[in-house]
Amino acid sequence: MKRAIVWFKTDLRLHDNETLAKAIARSDEIIPVYCFDEAQFKVTAYGFKKTGSFRAQFLLESVADLDKNLRELGSGLIILKGKPEIEIPKIVQEYKTAKVFAKREVAHEEKQTEALVQAELFKLRCEFETFSTSTLYHAEDFPFSIKDIPDVFTNFRKKTEQDATIRSVFEKPLALKSPEIPEIKLPLLKDLGLDTISVDSRAAIQFKGGETEALHRLQHYFFETKSISKYKETRNGMTGADYSSKFSAWLALGCLSPREIYFELKKYEAQYQANESTYWLVFELLWRDYFRFMMKKYHTKFFQLAGIQNKGIIVNKHNIQLLQNWIDGTTGVDFVDANMIELKLTGFMSNRGRQNVASYLCNDLKLDWRYGAAYFEQQLIDYDVCSNWGNWAYLAGVGNDPRGNRYFNIEKQAQDYDKNAVYRNLWLTRLK
Repeated sequence: MKRAIVWFKTDLRLHDNETLAKAIARSDEIIPVYCFDEAQFKVTAYGFKKTGSFRAQFLLESVADLDKNLRELGSGLIILKGKPEIEIPKIVQEYKTAKVFAKREVAHEEKQTEALVQAELFKLRCEFETFSTSTLYHAEDFPFSIKDIPDVFTNFRKKTEQDATIRSVFEKPLALKSPEIPEIKLPLLKDLGLDTISVDSRAAIQFKGGETEALHRLQHYFFETKSISKYKETRNGMTGADYSSKFSAWLALGCLSPREIYFELKKYEAQYQANESTYWLVFELLWRDYFRFMMKKYHTKFFQLAGIQNKGIIVNKHNIQLLQNWIDGTTGVDFVDANMIELKLTGFMSNRGRQNVASYLCNDLKLDWRYGAAYFEQQLIDYDVCSNWGNWAYLAGVGNDPRGNRYFNIEKQAQDYDKNAVYRNLWLTRLK
């Protein structure tokens, strides 16, 4: 009997999951596994946790939902905790499996872990195969190789839209053949070294992890509210659940597939209308692809002060107090402070807010941009390694921005996007 392990990582879904589909097609029995990698819960060199409470809570909900959905198909999820290169081989030996299927990684630390696991599996004569499951377009379908991807997004977008096609989705399996899998035992936040959280009542949206919630959100944003038809006009909003799609958190953990979004969008356009707003969502998904392929092209450069441009940038000597004021929302600049308080209390911040607070840290405080990126890594529910570090490098002037220094006039931004100070009043007023 051919048994295979499916090692779930940031692809916590059954729909459009090539890794799962290929494992089912090539095996008699499937053993789904998720490993809480201890490295993901350590403190980074910048003094922040790699995963904070908000994202960890969302992750726990997503893993629980995946287990529930797997059990409905006759399977379930085995939970591991520790180092994947130690824990995965143990399961291989226990279940006598000949192959491990997993999602392909592109970022430096994730690739290192992948290599360690592969080396250990090789010793056990166990095959290891990976699939690219995170992007709208597949790397093999681009009209250029990874090393030749244009360093300016517009050039990448135009050529991709013209010459590449989006592959169809993989159907959700109808049943899974697995050996009996014991009931799931999930760690608690405290087991991961984290504090329990209560989300502030002012939060724009109450995020709940998992594929089930992700698909509900997709239906809500498209068909129930038709909010997608005015996305381009509202996407710079600051308050409320529907000014933007909010898909990012589910995309980050792979509870939602970008291709699933795309094909649902095509259905929506056929039923109602295609307009600039519906296109703009695809445009944003393309940005997400772009940062992932840029990470593949430049590897560790996205984590270096000089970025992919090898640029000398002026930064002040590290000032812990200035950084802490920025984190706590006590800089005295009300638009920055409101956004930072929202992030601190909810794990989320609008795209407009992110650009402003990043510009302020880089251009006004002149602090090392990587501290900002590392704090976002800890704090954001929707943290994605490629988009986060790619965007921060961009705003620091050392990434893919052809213009170089992208300075935001914060007062003007506040006037343009929070004219009546509704957002600032919401977050700068202390709750009783």
